[in-house]
Amino acid sequence: MDTTSKAQGVLYIVATPIGNLDDISLRALAVLKAAPLIAAEDTRHSRKLLAHYGISARLISLHDHNEQDMTDRLLKTLLGGEDVALISDAGTPLISDPGFYLVRAARQASIRVIPMPGPSACIAALSVAGLPTDRFVFEGFLPPRPVARALRLGELAGEVRTLVFYESSHRICASLQAMAECMGRDRQATVARELTKTFETIRDGTLAELVDWINADTNQQKGEFVVIIQGAPARDSVIDAAAERVLSVLMAELPLKQAAALAANITGLPKNRLYEAGLAIKDKQAAS
Repeated sequence: MDTTSKAQGVLYIVATPIGNLDDISLRALAVLKAAPLIAAEDTRHSRKLLAHYGISARLISLHDHNEQDMTDRLLKTLLGGEDVALISDAGTPLISDPGFYLVRAARQASIRVIPMPGPSACIAALSVAGLPTDRFVFEGFLPPRPVARALRLGELAGEVRTLVFYESSHRICASLQAMAECMGRDRQATVARELTKTFETIRDGTLAELVDWINADTNQQKGEFVVIIQGAPARDSVIDAAAERVLSVLMAELPLKQAAALAANITGLPKNRLYEAGLAIKDKQAAS
C-alpha cells in the first residue's frame, strides 16, 4: 500500500478466499493489514478471516441494501486522504456481490481504484469443469421464481458459449431441473459444490444425469454451487453473397463487432449470425 503523502485515498478491491483461508494472496494481506478502513459485505463473517490473520482494522458494513447510502460516506473518507479496502464475504468483490456503485462513484471522482486479484468461484469452477473455456458467459444467479427462471433459461438455450451460473442450496434442485427442461436433458454440464472447502464436489454429466444424482443424495444439496453448461451447437453461420459483400466492406473499415451491428441494420440479418460469419471470413483470410 502506498504510504506516501497524497491528497486522496485509494480504494482497494481485495479478493478473499472462497473457502480455504490459505488461498489469500500476500499482497491482499499486506493491503488489509495497512488499511485504516475495510468495507465488508458482512462484518461478522469477515471478522473471522481478519482475526485468523491478526488484522484489527476498522470495519464498516457495505451490502446490497445500504450500498448507495454508504457510497457517499466512503467517498468522503477517500477524498479526505484515507485508504479504503473493499471485500465481500468470499471471492472477488463485485462478481455477484455489492460494490458497483462505490467503484463507479470513486472512478467518477478520479479516485484511484486498484484491484487485488485472487480467488473467484466462477474462474475456479471453469478451470476444472472440462468444458470449453475460450468463450464463456457469466450469468450469476438465476431469477428465484420458476416462471422468470424458465424464461431466462429459454433466452439462453441457444447461446453457443459456455454458460456459468451461481446457485444456492435451497434452489439447486429446481434450477438443475429447469436447466434440463429448457436446454435439453442431454446437454453436458458440470456442478462444482463447496469449492476449496472440506466437502468439495465436482461432478459432470448430462443435465439429466446431474438432476438424478443431486436428487438422490441430500448431502450433495448443501452448500454453494457453480453450475457450468456447455454451449449450444454453433448455428449455421452461412449468409448470402450480398450480405457477405456488405459485411466484408464494413470489416475493412471497422472492428468486427461494429461491422456486424451495422451490417445487421443494412441487411436485416441477426447480428450474432453476421458476427459468426465475420469470424469465418477472418479465418479464411488468415489461412490464405
